[in-house]
Amino acid sequence: MNASPDSDHGIVRLPTHHSVAETLDRLEAALKEHGITVFARIDFSGDAAKAGLSMQPEQQLIFGNPKAGTPLMVANPTAALDLPIRAICWEDPDGKTWLAYNDPHYIVQRHGLPVGLAKNLAAVIPLLEHAAAAAATDA
Repeated sequence: MNASPDSDHGIVRLPTHHSVAETLDRLEAALKEHGITVFARIDFSGDAAKAGLSMQPEQQLIFGNPKAGTPLMVANPTAALDLPIRAICWEDPDGKTWLAYNDPHYIVQRHGLPVGLAKNLAAVIPLLEHAAAAAATDA
């Protein structure tokens, strides 16, 4: 997967080969399979439609693991501003679907945490990449 961090804001954007809903379904299944708690799924475009507004498909998944996140919050309570982890998936105006998340190194730097704590968050990156990747049968 060709992830590209946005150096200004610590955002990693991945192109995905699936719809917004399918990408987050894939991610949610992988997270649960690995014992990671999914706290919420927010359907922004669905909520917009209920309010009589229109927007491209967009959903967010909020997830985490206390064993991974707690050490960051103990080191600096402000880390909780970026925890639990969030992944956002949207369809752009050209019909391309994207999955984005905060780079773990950005979170560590933002909150002045020990560099080694980035590994606590980085463990989910392969799951994010897998959710965005084409299935083996699609290749």
